Amino acid sequence: MSNLAVTARGLSKRYRIGARQEAYRTLRDSIMLGLRSPWERFRSFITRDGQANGTASSYIWALDGVSFDVKHGEVLGIIGRNGAGKSTLLKILSRITEPTGGYAQIHGRMGSLLEVGTGFHPELTGRENIYLNGVILGMKNAEITRKFDQIVDFAEVEKFIDTPVKFYSSGMYLRLAFSVAAHLEPEILVVDEVLAVGDAAFQKKCTGLMGQVARDGRTVLFVSHNLAAVRQLCTSALLLVGGQVEMLGRTEEVLRSYLDSTHEDSGGDLTQVKDRKGTGNLRFSYIRFEDESGSRTTGLASGQSGRIVLGVAADRTFRDIRACIAILDGFQQKIMYLKSTYVRSHLASAGPGVELICEIPRVHLAPGRYRLEIWMSSGSTLQDHVNDATELTITDGNFFGTGEAVSPGFQVALMDYTWRAREAQEGNSKKVLSRPLTLSVSNANGDLRV
Repeated sequence: MSNLAVTARGLSKRYRIGARQEAYRTLRDSIMLGLRSPWERFRSFITRDGQANGTASSYIWALDGVSFDVKHGEVLGIIGRNGAGKSTLLKILSRITEPTGGYAQIHGRMGSLLEVGTGFHPELTGRENIYLNGVILGMKNAEITRKFDQIVDFAEVEKFIDTPVKFYSSGMYLRLAFSVAAHLEPEILVVDEVLAVGDAAFQKKCTGLMGQVARDGRTVLFVSHNLAAVRQLCTSALLLVGGQVEMLGRTEEVLRSYLDSTHEDSGGDLTQVKDRKGTGNLRFSYIRFEDESGSRTTGLASGQSGRIVLGVAADRTFRDIRACIAILDGFQQKIMYLKSTYVRSHLASAGPGVELICEIPRVHLAPGRYRLEIWMSSGSTLQDHVNDATELTITDGNFFGTGEAVSPGFQVALMDYTWRAREAQEGNSKKVLSRPLTLSVSNANGDLRV
């Protein structure tokens, strides 16, 4: 018996840009289509509304020749930028859409969670949807009943289990959908970005349950932009770039390759950045780094002082400014906030010709690459929030003053500390009995004293 759970060979998927979604055909439509002459079918493909249908410029390949294998018990993380083809790949593997070319073989019962409430019928109750999903997965009623209480308890919807799910909040919908997919024990579980939805407590529960699913030896295909979760849960990873397999291998190696490819800096110009929130009346225009003398640098040095300078653009002056810089590690986890209100720095105003400067007396970061997220508000009004402002490179600045280099990649934060040795304190040593121990034993013949 083959040890492969998933086999994909040359998977390709082509979409037509700007085309209307074709309505689902009925059985009658399919029969009539089959009876039409070959010429009519060819003509309907060539022309539509008097225009050519098959021009190369009107199509996009979401997937282009994707091939890989997944073994039973393997947890494969699928990563890549938006539009790389990750979700399309999972939809093909889940039989939701057909490939344009290539094929995929699934060896085992598959359960999918690609969207909130995938497979749920809004008119049915939570209880009925649990059984419906179980039947779709090929399970017997006895198996579903055995897991029912665990599903409801994890989803925290016991009070509403007999209510139609169309009345559920999006959070309740998600909790129940994930719980069903994870607890009904499919041999192969396909999950797309579910850990990015819901509150922090639920995300923690999902991560824990996903870890348990992996430890149980089931096969998991996991798409996520949460690289920390991929690193924690996955035994291997697949990197997609432009619909093609860029790299497949050990999780750490693939993540490192992906992170290296994303470290392309825009030179500090923020005027063209689209990924931002806020009113936009007061906006960040650039970001740069300086040493303590004010000279521009490409980054900061550990153990040394430096500055992060934020240029702003506006057509008028704004009052009561609050600013923050978040520092993220390579796995996009926030590790440090440089918030003006934490240190009670009063920024009275910002506007045309003004820079906001964050002074750092001593950098406590280990050498490596980091990302910066920045935002500012005027009073309680968010003016600008740039999700990914720039890369921050921390170089070795002789943090400890000993000349011993700090190896990058093994730690994030550095701390001032010393070591010394001392005599053990008396309170920590064992006490010695100063009097002999007397043991008395009473028996039928009298007392025996030792």
